[in-house]
Amino acid sequence: MQAMEMELTPLKEQLIQHPLYRKIKTIADVRFFMEQHVFAVWDFMSLVKKLQLDLTCTQLPWTPPKHPSTARLINEIVCGEETDVNKDGVIMSHFEMYLQAMEEVGADCSSIKRFLSTIASTNDRQIPSDTDVLPDYVKAFLAFTFGTISSNKTHVIAAVFTFGREDLIPDMFIEMVKNLAPNEGQLDHLIYYLERHIEVDGDEHGPMALQMMNELCQNDPVKIREATQGAKQALALRIKLWDGILADLPSPVLI
Repeated sequence: MQAMEMELTPLKEQLIQHPLYRKIKTIADVRFFMEQHVFAVWDFMSLVKKLQLDLTCTQLPWTPPKHPSTARLINEIVCGEETDVNKDGVIMSHFEMYLQAMEEVGADCSSIKRFLSTIASTNDRQIPSDTDVLPDYVKAFLAFTFGTISSNKTHVIAAVFTFGREDLIPDMFIEMVKNLAPNEGQLDHLIYYLERHIEVDGDEHGPMALQMMNELCQNDPVKIREATQGAKQALALRIKLWDGILADLPSPVLI
């Protein structure tokens, strides 16, 4: 895992230092960012649930999982992501917290709600084909996530989750909190969501996910190579997502 993390460091640093964090200055910028980023918040849960399907027993009759410690890790992560407590003490998923924060700042939730409505009506495991209204950088991000899920390579899915999503969240969101703090009065639920991710992912879920990767790869060079490649692609797609949002921000971006 140390070698893998070293290989991923340049991409991670590029994300952590991305200019997007410093360019989100107005409420209009925040709204636009959230309207695009919400799709990444949503598809994250599909990665989580795929890992739960692969690493725990979700069928009847029940049988013991192959790796009990890894099963415990993913179950704890699922519990935290799917049934956390929001700012007002109400149990809900982090995705629902994000929607709540969007509504508070006046962001447009219609695209993500229409997207979810299509999924619910078709009962399809793939992303809806009617995504033409989404920016290319959002569509590419979703396509990669579900392509990874469809590969059925648990170690690769776990790498994308761990290094491309979970391991990065604290660093990325800390940068955003620093810039959004002056507007906290208008962004209470968003600030809570970001700080909650920093607390949970940095102190609990991040280290748990790294342990899961160790158990899944077991020093197998083929699995480590595939996992590293998957993580690199995930980071590259996140950079493209950030680049796209930055270019389309309502406020002029001066480079």
